Amino acid sequence: MTDLDAAYANVPNIPGGAQYPARWTVAAQAFRARARAELALPYGDSPRQAMDLFHPEGTARGVCVFVHGGYWLRFDRSFWSHLAAGPLARGWAVAMPSYDLCPDVHIRDITRQIAQAVTVAAERVEGPVALAGHSAGGHLVARMAVPGVLPGEVAARLCHVLPISPVSDLRPLLQTSMNDDFGLDMASAEAESPVLMRPLPVPVSVWVGGSELPAFLDQARWLSAAWAAPLDVARGKHHFDVIEALADPGSAMVARLTG
Repeated sequence: MTDLDAAYANVPNIPGGAQYPARWTVAAQAFRARARAELALPYGDSPRQAMDLFHPEGTARGVCVFVHGGYWLRFDRSFWSHLAAGPLARGWAVAMPSYDLCPDVHIRDITRQIAQAVTVAAERVEGPVALAGHSAGGHLVARMAVPGVLPGEVAARLCHVLPISPVSDLRPLLQTSMNDDFGLDMASAEAESPVLMRPLPVPVSVWVGGSELPAFLDQARWLSAAWAAPLDVARGKHHFDVIEALADPGSAMVARLTG
């Protein structure tokens, strides 16, 4: 293990970290059982290119797309359904896509898949489009805020982009063992690093837990500084519980995301 492997390893640095995926699965399954949802809607050709679309009561105010993390290596949409509760309660539809994972595809391919997922979600729900993503998903929604990634008519509907604990500079990952699966070199890491790009004129907020690893606090600060975006540091929150605010319609995070 390299020093940067340890710097980016969340599970051993969070009390009970290994138990979180099982907890997420239970909460997400229970939420899906009672939600108004269209499940496994395809947006691309491979089996993982599908989304769950949750509908609020009445006509949706817009659509919020949540993109999950897992270092582009693990998880799918089924772990996170319960996080739709906050925007749903405020009248927004919520789309949650899965995507193909490394090493089967490259990170640049995942970026293109998420752009297609956002486009399909926007076709199904009228109104503004809000994007939230966690960790690697934070990277992916930040990429959506860069010119030329989304179709122009979809980009024009973006109302807020919220990277949560994002990986915004991929260059440090070149020195981790995860890069055996990513297959990044310096050029491809730079080409996928939002900190090196200029964003669209769209509201962006960066969120991070105050008790996260220094590497993730740095990643959030770097994106905030590069994009002149507000940085919200959630006191006492770590990498796995900082996203729980999405499930609370009264949280500052959901208020920021949905206006």
